[in-house]
Amino acid sequence: MRLAILGGGGFRVPLVYQALLSDTADRRVDEVVLYDVDADRVAAVDHVLRGMADETSGAVRVRTEAVLDDALAGADVVFSAMRVGGAAGRVADERVALDLGLLGQETTGAGGLAYGLRTVPVARHVAARIAAVCPQAWVVNFTNPVGMITEAMQAVLGDRVVGVCDTPVGLAAGAVRALGADPARTAVEYVGLNHLGWLRGLRVDGVDALPRLLADDAALARTEEGRLFGADWLRALGAIPNEYLYYYYFTREAVATLRAGGDTRGEFLARQQDAFYAAANARPAEALATWRRARAERDATYMAENRESAGAGERSADDIAAGGYEGVALALVAAVARNEPATLILNVRNGSAVPGLPADAVVEVACHVDANGPRPLATHPLPPASLGLVQQVKGVERLTIEAATTGSYATALAAFAQHPLVDSVAAARALLAGYTRRIPALAAVFTARP
Repeated sequence: MRLAILGGGGFRVPLVYQALLSDTADRRVDEVVLYDVDADRVAAVDHVLRGMADETSGAVRVRTEAVLDDALAGADVVFSAMRVGGAAGRVADERVALDLGLLGQETTGAGGLAYGLRTVPVARHVAARIAAVCPQAWVVNFTNPVGMITEAMQAVLGDRVVGVCDTPVGLAAGAVRALGADPARTAVEYVGLNHLGWLRGLRVDGVDALPRLLADDAALARTEEGRLFGADWLRALGAIPNEYLYYYYFTREAVATLRAGGDTRGEFLARQQDAFYAAANARPAEALATWRRARAERDATYMAENRESAGAGERSADDIAAGGYEGVALALVAAVARNEPATLILNVRNGSAVPGLPADAVVEVACHVDANGPRPLATHPLPPASLGLVQQVKGVERLTIEAATTGSYATALAAFAQHPLVDSVAAARALLAGYTRRIPALAAVFTARP
């Protein structure tokens, strides 16, 4: 099978290749095509992959392409991992909001909307080229904001686009580990949107063990979310929220910590990755070791500002070792391409899985996956407060897609103003003005501006 990776110069691409090298099944991926608009970045990643191949027998072939259609030609699977605007765009996403006293985060709140506005047009163009060049391919979307971009691409390609995120997988694995349960005998109910969901059931041998976990302070303290949110709040919710809900439940604390912290996450990563790419290209033989050092630092500092704000301590070794989106993505590929059935938490079209949301809205839920693709599993109705939050954010996502598709500044303003983490229409106007000044790719979206 041929896998095309769009955003092939991305820092996390070696994780995918590493997982591919360990796959020994028949009808495995045997060729990877890297496509990226930045030749230096993709060259550095190619050096890292060659280092990995040298450590392993039976390496997966790798080649690079500079033209999108050439990269897509003959692809059985497409991984979309683009970052429109690059690291500089992320820095602006976070910094413009923080300078206005609002949450500055890559996918949540104003920063996520800015990222989505400039990414949707590119994602839809990519979807159109996939439809023309390799319409039979399955598309696995990692491009953030994952739910929004998956929904925008589905408008062109339908259900063959599936969004993947590793956060729910890590949450569920941590909860199962804290209970001391056997993962093979545990079924998870997870429901919400990408970066806005809750673990609401944990059935071990058919019996829901989540109430037992919520009642056990010591067990909760062994989970990242228990340390982040506190046992009392998890019991009040009757669920375990995705760690990104910290930004909604502890907004003041999150903003204060981010503003006091000096560099944003985007600024830290921009510096770190600039150094990595330069070093990898300057010393190709050492590229793999350089990448591994940078990855270790990146993993250890992930969401560090929230742990600091909550007094949750260092990220646990188990959480770091749990793996990431590459495992989910390759399990999805095995299910659809080799008919190896699996139950995975994915971003898919809702249907009737989540009551209270439109059938064509992309949601993040557990799915049964086989050669016919993912089928979302039914979930229990969300309580009113959670459902209201999900409906509001989904409405904002859809306004953002509409604004990016039509070029409407007014619709973009409505999206920003109605997001629960933007506290006024005046703030929304200031955000849009700041983003259009700082990010040319976002300014170019609008065909008509006041």
